[in-house]
Amino acid sequence: MRLAERMARIGTETAFEAVARAGALEATGRDVIHLEIGEPDFDTPPNIRRAGARALESGYTHYGPVIGLPELREAIAADASRRKGFTVSPERVIVTPGAKPIMFYTLLALVEPGDEVIFPDPGFPIYESMTRFVGATPVPIVLREENQFRLDPDELRSLVTPRTRLVIFNSPQNPTGSVLTGGDIEAIARVAVDHDLTVLADEIYSRILYSGEHHSIAALPGLADRTIVLDGFSKTYAMTGWRLGYAIVPENLVLPFSRLIINSVSCTSSHSQMAAVEALTGPQDAVEAMVREFRARRDLIVAGLNAIPGLRCLEPDGAFYVFPNVSETGRNGEQLADALLHEGGVSVLAGTAFGHSSVDHVRISYANSQDKIREALRRIEGVVAGLGVTA
Repeated sequence: MRLAERMARIGTETAFEAVARAGALEATGRDVIHLEIGEPDFDTPPNIRRAGARALESGYTHYGPVIGLPELREAIAADASRRKGFTVSPERVIVTPGAKPIMFYTLLALVEPGDEVIFPDPGFPIYESMTRFVGATPVPIVLREENQFRLDPDELRSLVTPRTRLVIFNSPQNPTGSVLTGGDIEAIARVAVDHDLTVLADEIYSRILYSGEHHSIAALPGLADRTIVLDGFSKTYAMTGWRLGYAIVPENLVLPFSRLIINSVSCTSSHSQMAAVEALTGPQDAVEAMVREFRARRDLIVAGLNAIPGLRCLEPDGAFYVFPNVSETGRNGEQLADALLHEGGVSVLAGTAFGHSSVDHVRISYANSQDKIREALRRIEGVVAGLGVTA
């Protein structure tokens, strides 16, 4: 069977492939510590699970409105207006099965073949993959370790051309955990306004923040009408399997997104949406406890990695990833990730899973228990020492 030519342009998300490789190793009897997948290791809070069960028993088992149940869109609008710093009307909220469709719909609705899309490198791999898939040209903006992996607005401005259509950024950031400052966001906004660009602001980790406060670019004057805000429930409420994301979009994108939903997924699971209403309107204790635990794990893993000769790790301000530099081990990120899996039984991702600039890095997810992290650090130290790296 001959595949369409565009299939050669679509990439993948390497984390799932790494999980499969680790699983194959486990099937042989090896013990593997999983630090590769971007998924909270917590269960969905009980009140949210109960709300989903009640919804099923109450008949929320049928098709729902294309862009989401009114109850959830209203809850999202109220929550976003409170947390993101700008007034959000329910009419501009689009609910989708997971947050990835927001990336698809944004690119399909706005970007033509030959247009350019600026995206972070390292960054979530689907940004580049979908840009290529729609026939546009991906333009990476390198996030540099010496700048704490924050996007440099001056470099962003230098990459803009007459073909630039869209700018994508993510804060807190996957894979580095970096967080943009309010000044960074304002400078990015000036570039967008000066060059009449649309912005896709990926704020999926906005509640997993260890210091300061989250800054949404859509809260700046005039930016809500040129910004698609992407957010969801997977990370904040440990609801990855419920498949729930949403976008806050300019008014003129509501109908195009609606048509794309109709032509792709029809609608989002109704009982999951009712669970999400409870997530937003119910107690937030579980979220706060999860973030506190992630902070403790961050402190543990950063200190542990920096104590290993050959590794250098910045302290992230958000999300649940660290992105250590491994160049002094004499191995690149891909080589070290392979050695850690097969020699140490620790599954991490090479930095090149997130772009072309991070050859000398690995991404480690600390969405695992402190005991497992301590054991992983012990194994990592052993593998690195076996490479002949000394203090």
